[in-house]
Amino acid sequence: MAIPVEEWYYEVPIVTRTYVTASVLTSLAVQVGFVNQFQLYFTFDKTFYDRQYWRFITTFLYFGPFSLDFLYHMFFLVRYSRMLEEGSFRNRAADYFWLLFLSSVALLVLSPLSNVPFLGYSLAFTLVYIWSRRNPLIRLNFIGLFVFSAPFLPWVLLGFSLLLNNHFPMSDMMGIAVGHVYYFFEDVWPSERISGGRRWLKTPRIIVRLFEGIQENPPVLQEEIFVDNGFNNIPDTVENRPGLTEGEIPPDQQPPRSSR
Repeated sequence: MAIPVEEWYYEVPIVTRTYVTASVLTSLAVQVGFVNQFQLYFTFDKTFYDRQYWRFITTFLYFGPFSLDFLYHMFFLVRYSRMLEEGSFRNRAADYFWLLFLSSVALLVLSPLSNVPFLGYSLAFTLVYIWSRRNPLIRLNFIGLFVFSAPFLPWVLLGFSLLLNNHFPMSDMMGIAVGHVYYFFEDVWPSERISGGRRWLKTPRIIVRLFEGIQENPPVLQEEIFVDNGFNNIPDTVENRPGLTEGEIPPDQQPPRSSR
């Protein structure tokens, strides 16, 4: 008989589960001294000139040492990544992996615009933006102060971070920008007459074949959505995330997104 934690773990969709597991293992490796966090962040010089190509991946996996802040980061990532993968990417693991891949590449290209060495939170912000645009009818409650529609969620988070830190959160803005580009080319552009219905970001067939046989049919998440804020402990940056609660989600307002 599976224990509750194990049962919850295997209920999380495959791509989200793999990403979160890799992130936890990365922080564990740093915690026990197996690796140093300075060996994980992305920098062009060390990645290309010193041929430390693992930095392309580890910059998205390290969310700081084990702490309350780390738990906030993981909660934030698991919640929105899971809802997105169980919602509009339901039974489309290959497409969701391709989203993460494209977003990661774009964030790496934009990384010189920010002094944040680790890009995991920027990637999480990309997922939040896409989820919010694909769920426009959902209403969110900001710590009991005011209610707003889901598409405003990234901007509320951005403004709250700016208010607390007194500096523009460029890493968050990078996540929003990448999420908007993906949303435009996947949800808006194909419906335009001049596009001819073409999807420029369509998942390559080779990626689809790699994921054949591991498609899952996870239960749609029905519990109340709650997002806390965390305080980023990575070097040279302190970023905060607000707490949010969501009211009931009418089931007829969240139809699964069909594959194109």
